[in-house]
Amino acid sequence: MAARRARATATAPVAGAPALEARGLVKRFGPGPPALDGLSFHVEAGELYGLVGPDGAGKTTSIRVLTGLALPDAGEALVTGLPASGGADAVRSAIGYMPQRYSLYGDLSIDENIAFFGRLFGLTRAALAERREQLLGITRLLRFGGRRANDLSGGMYKKLALACALLHRPTVLVLDEPSNGVDPVSRRELWDLLYGFVAEGMAVLLATPYMDEAARCHRVGLLSRGRLLAEGAPDALTRGFPHPTLRVVGGLAGRAPGEPPLEDVLEARAEVLALSPHGDDLRVVVREDGADAFRAWASARGLAVEAVLPDFEDVYLGLLAAAPSAEGAR
Repeated sequence: MAARRARATATAPVAGAPALEARGLVKRFGPGPPALDGLSFHVEAGELYGLVGPDGAGKTTSIRVLTGLALPDAGEALVTGLPASGGADAVRSAIGYMPQRYSLYGDLSIDENIAFFGRLFGLTRAALAERREQLLGITRLLRFGGRRANDLSGGMYKKLALACALLHRPTVLVLDEPSNGVDPVSRRELWDLLYGFVAEGMAVLLATPYMDEAARCHRVGLLSRGRLLAEGAPDALTRGFPHPTLRVVGGLAGRAPGEPPLEDVLEARAEVLALSPHGDDLRVVVREDGADAFRAWASARGLAVEAVLPDFEDVYLGLLAAAPSAEGAR
């Protein structure tokens, strides 16, 4: 209790504390299941942590609580060991936050948005000029300074939002689905920037619904209904996945007239946890003890089945399906 009181009154980062930490976070929006249900995880300096889940899993609520924009109903949200919502200058200066959309002033140009956020962060004119050159340089926006934010492409808009979030040199960067609506080239450039920031010691928390992005993170937390299904390095989670993954060769081709879609038939089988189409084939995740029964059923129907290594999407879908059922979080 004394340690908790000391943390609550501290105004400087706590030595040895994680860059970001969620401790048993609970958040409710009216009656019904909570949006966050005892959520706990942490992000260290120099780490890129992915908070992964579909819409409604609780990603944005988690980010709003961790950045101090919303108060938890229970638990603690800490930034460098300090309460996220405590109002300490050290917390505000530590965090750079890039929301999913609409974080810029559309009628202002790139340069005007940079100037506005620079003044908001209290940068001197000299410091602002230096940061503008540096950030617009690495985001390749320097020659577009006079273009309005509303006239930018999706990728350029996201890179400008990122530059504005980094003006005050935060040590923690929080991104809510940063590649949503971004073209493939800009998406790759955005990831190159993130890897560069992490290599310099920045802690990055990234919320994403995309499994290919999750696989690029150092660690991930697989989120569902405001709780973590699993946490760890993507490769380790894939290697430790207990449920067999099978490929039904040509499972989407050659359906006879009047025959129900194979996906519907498979989803009704008790041993099937998840499935996803891959060309004419179907990838099927089955329960740990269900592979033999599935193979026998497929053989009787003349379907060719091959064992394949699970990818990260198989892991998430399988864990999600195997988790105890509950109502969704927002």
